[in-house]
Amino acid sequence: MRMNTRDTALDTHMKFISKIFFAGAAALCVAATLGAQAIPEIAYDSTPNFLKMPDHIYMGEAAGVATNSKGHVYVFTRTGDAYATIGTSRTLTHGGGRIFEFDQTGKYVREFGQGLYGILVPNSIRVDAQDNVWAVDRGSSLVIKFDPQGRVIWPMGRKPEAVNVGARPAPPAAGGAAGGAAGGAAAGAGRGGPGRGAPGAGAQGDLFNQPSDVAWDKEGHIFVADGYGNARVGKFDTMGHFIKSWGQRGTESGQFSKATSVAVDAGGNVYVTDTGNKRIQVFDNEGTFKTQITGVGSPMAACISPGAHQYLYVSNSNEQNSMDNGEIYKLELDGKILGKFGKAGKQLKQFGTVNMIDCRRPNELLVGELGNWRVQKITLKP
Repeated sequence: MRMNTRDTALDTHMKFISKIFFAGAAALCVAATLGAQAIPEIAYDSTPNFLKMPDHIYMGEAAGVATNSKGHVYVFTRTGDAYATIGTSRTLTHGGGRIFEFDQTGKYVREFGQGLYGILVPNSIRVDAQDNVWAVDRGSSLVIKFDPQGRVIWPMGRKPEAVNVGARPAPPAAGGAAGGAAGGAAAGAGRGGPGRGAPGAGAQGDLFNQPSDVAWDKEGHIFVADGYGNARVGKFDTMGHFIKSWGQRGTESGQFSKATSVAVDAGGNVYVTDTGNKRIQVFDNEGTFKTQITGVGSPMAACISPGAHQYLYVSNSNEQNSMDNGEIYKLELDGKILGKFGKAGKQLKQFGTVNMIDCRRPNELLVGELGNWRVQKITLKP
């Protein structure tokens, strides 16, 4: 069968388009390969069995790890005895987390906070410039400040008295339907429920809903990532009084899918890992969006090192049922990636769902893992 002139021209055109398509695909593959090769692998070691637990105590999920000015290590771990009283319309809970302290050599020193009302599901632990220890608990929705001796100074937030079982009755109307709606909104403040303001915006105060992390600027202002039940960051003064908050659930600038970690640099800029949106958002000290950092997977744990030249460390933590990803990135504060190390796994120098990084010493990190029930001491090689 002979092709007419139109068919011949169409055939030639399609061949030309195919060449362009395959050439473009090849170029993209090369670009992707070059992009992958552009991030150098950082050589590193892990110290075996750095933390020495007593024979009768077990670590559990290492949700938080932090060091103080003397090099002592604090671990906030999901282990211990959890209690729940049942039999009525309410379930009262407490327990399920422990705070351990080790000296700079990894030797066990003590435990504090035993039986504390607000320890239920640990999520992070930080140490401020005065060596006060701050524990962030998702289960109780509290941020608890301890002095260096382990005594409670004060809590931020409020633990619900109980977990409701079954449907909650509608609030009584006060002044008609509008009053009833207002009453419902007030009752739900801080709990991020439907019909209670912008999704994930939370209450304008310290009623948290599964907070995730805490950080400070050089003036001592407190920044709390209220990031699991809510999707916001709260700013407080040095005495814990509420100043402002920003954020809600979403994908736009200043919105979060899940705000899992917060860190503040020497200039007062606030870095928030927005895990679900696969980015780190950077804000000024008042919460105004400045920029975002991408290219580090789904960042979960973040830490900014001290000193004249600060670095940002962030973990692309693997899901607990997955062996994908797991690496930790080292970045300049402007988002330039300097290198990465590690992958998901169970062996030494591998990571199992990193939930927290301590980087008080820029080339010596402590990494808290949920999946592997441990803290690794990582030393980066020059």
